[in-house]
Amino acid sequence: MGRGRRDLTEGERALWQQVADSARPLRSGTSLPALESAEATPLPDPVAPRAAALPAVRMPAGRRVARPQPPSATFDLAPDPHAALDRAHPDMDRRRFESLRRGRLAPEARLDLHGMTAERAHGALMSFILGAQAGGLRLVLVITGKGRPPEESGFLERRGILRHNVPHWLNAPPLGPCVLQVAPAHRKHGGGGAYYVYLRRRR
Repeated sequence: MGRGRRDLTEGERALWQQVADSARPLRSGTSLPALESAEATPLPDPVAPRAAALPAVRMPAGRRVARPQPPSATFDLAPDPHAALDRAHPDMDRRRFESLRRGRLAPEARLDLHGMTAERAHGALMSFILGAQAGGLRLVLVITGKGRPPEESGFLERRGILRHNVPHWLNAPPLGPCVLQVAPAHRKHGGGGAYYVYLRRRR
């Protein structure tokens, strides 16, 4: 059953009249503004940050970096032992020492260290000197050689390592107490590649 139409109350009529009085008619040809599309405007693609470019380093034209070259010459780590022995004050009788230097005294035995390593030569020298003194010998000859020439020596290699080491070995224990004098040999006994070793008498 339909509902019957009711009349407006006094308050409702007054409110409606206020709404009607405030309304304004539209001008002819005026239309309501069209609603814009709600689609979102696409954002621009993100741009990756660019790394700061480093300045280019250029080598000067026509210049090359030179590589260090090893020295071709050999060197000695100590003064010439023959020259040092020539200047040394003799420990033996001077007249006999001068005869020794001039090759007038004949060695009673000799040791040739040619071709030996330093370790082997050291052992051979100790055995030879101790044995010579024990046998009552006074003058012996030790041949070391002058060493290889510079063009055959290796890089930074001491020339004549035995020639340099033998005088030190003869003055150090256990040989030092056995040796009275070490002198460069005369050329007829080997010259710059040999030494006279004058031994002390055995006690």
